[in-house]
Amino acid sequence: MTTGYRRSDGAGPAQLAAMQALASRLWSWSSRWHPGELAWFWCEHGRPDPSWRLAHWRHGDRVVAWAWARAGRLDLQLDPAHLALTERIVAWSGATSVTVLDAETALAADLARHGYLRQDDARFFAHLRRPLAGLPDVPTLPNGYTLRPVAGPADAAARAAVHAAAFDVTMTEAGYRGVMRAPSYRPELDWLVLAPDGTPAASALAWVDGEIAVLEPVGTDPRHRRRGLAAAATLAALSAASDLGAKHARVCARGDDGYPAARAAYEALGFRAYARNVRLARPG
Repeated sequence: MTTGYRRSDGAGPAQLAAMQALASRLWSWSSRWHPGELAWFWCEHGRPDPSWRLAHWRHGDRVVAWAWARAGRLDLQLDPAHLALTERIVAWSGATSVTVLDAETALAADLARHGYLRQDDARFFAHLRRPLAGLPDVPTLPNGYTLRPVAGPADAAARAAVHAAAFDVTMTEAGYRGVMRAPSYRPELDWLVLAPDGTPAASALAWVDGEIAVLEPVGTDPRHRRRGLAAAATLAALSAASDLGAKHARVCARGDDGYPAARAAYEALGFRAYARNVRLARPG
């Protein structure tokens, strides 16, 4: 039965708050989504793209599902007690492919009943974790480099610049100011490495929800790679997260052999893979 459910469409702040509420309530190591990642993905472009379709479903006063459809792809989170909504969600989305965590076995099985079959793609993202007890010390940076937490909106341009350089994407100062306005953003969890000439060289941002910290994103300007800068920023952010009460950390990185560097860098910091994303698609 799918009676008693109410759907809310839109891309305003209430939608993100509903998505984060469900992610926080359902968090476990078998969950794909952390509230901090949702905040980053929502804010990294300044605002949701007009082509995205977003909705959440409530049963009574409780959020029990959300869905995010774009370019034929579907990301979602669904309370396992409400799998009856699966059919309604995929019909709403019209998606040809869905990404889930391999540990979301009940959801994957229900999607298979609706024609979505696992595709073992050459590229995938691994989920890695480590306890925050026993973190390594933040290493000494090469001569002339400095590490510090961001100083608020005054550093938005520098944070946007290093992110754009690290990932070869467009990120504006205004866009990063949007990240900083997210209710769950905390400047003490956002760390910046400056080069000897004062330009931004690397950064790491952590988000904390309860006892779990998630890293999203971590990056280094290609001109400053292989100097341990991202590792230093990461450890500083994780130490700050620990000070706020977090007990464990999670990060996602490419898990396939086509791009091993990021995963190897996190493993060097004590992270270990425990799950991976998988894509399900309807044949044809």
